[in-house]
Amino acid sequence: MARRDYRHALDDMLAALDGIAQATAGQDFDAFCRNWLLKHGVEQGIEIISEASRALPDCVKALRPEIPWHQVRAIGNILRHEYHGLSARTLWNVVVDELPRLRIAVEALQAQASDLPSDPVDTI
Repeated sequence: MARRDYRHALDDMLAALDGIAQATAGQDFDAFCRNWLLKHGVEQGIEIISEASRALPDCVKALRPEIPWHQVRAIGNILRHEYHGLSARTLWNVVVDELPRLRIAVEALQAQASDLPSDPVDTI
C-alpha cells in the first residue's frame, strides 16, 4: 500500500488545532479543569496532532526548526500511556503557550507544501 501523502497530516494537524482553539476560546484554567469533556477533547486533539506529526518527513520538519518536533511526537505517548502523570496545568500550558506557535509553523509548512514533492526524500 502506498504511503499517505504527508500533506494530509498537515491538514489533520490544522483541523485538531482549530478544534482545540474553538473549544478553549474564552475559557480559563479553572474552567478547563472543571469541564471533563473539554479536558478530554483537548487531550484527544493533542494526540491527533502528535500522531500526525509522525507522518512528516524529517526534511519537512527541518523547515521549521523552532518547533520541538520530538516533544510534539512524545506528548502523544504520554497522553496514551502515562496520562495519570500529566497535570492539567501542563496540558493547559501546552494549549496556551505551545499550540499557537505550532499553528504558525504548520500553516507555513502547508503553504510551502505545494512547492515540495508529495513524497519528499530527506535531501530537500
